[in-house]
Amino acid sequence: MKIGHPADKPLPAAAAAGTPAASAEAAKATAGVHATGAAQVDASATVALSSTASTLLSGGASGEFDAEKVARIAAQVADGSFKINPEAIADKLIANAQELLTKVKG
Repeated sequence: MKIGHPADKPLPAAAAAGTPAASAEAAKATAGVHATGAAQVDASATVALSSTASTLLSGGASGEFDAEKVARIAAQVADGSFKINPEAIADKLIANAQELLTKVKG
């Protein structure tokens, strides 16, 4: 993916001026929007998701949220009694990575 304007699509003349109005006009031109407000679809503006992203969007993460647990941990962090267990963190990171790789390959 290239960032910026390719050589075959030079910046609009207004953008080179450096004025705030020119910057706004350049932003419109960069976004592919005509002065009339109609959107112009450029082939380079398409987005393709990887299989990993597709897996994550299709339900790879659960929607469970335990507000009470968050409140308990926040209180422990606030009073300084929260204990970090680096081994448990590492084990869960490895398990999550293995699960994600299994979903992507299978």
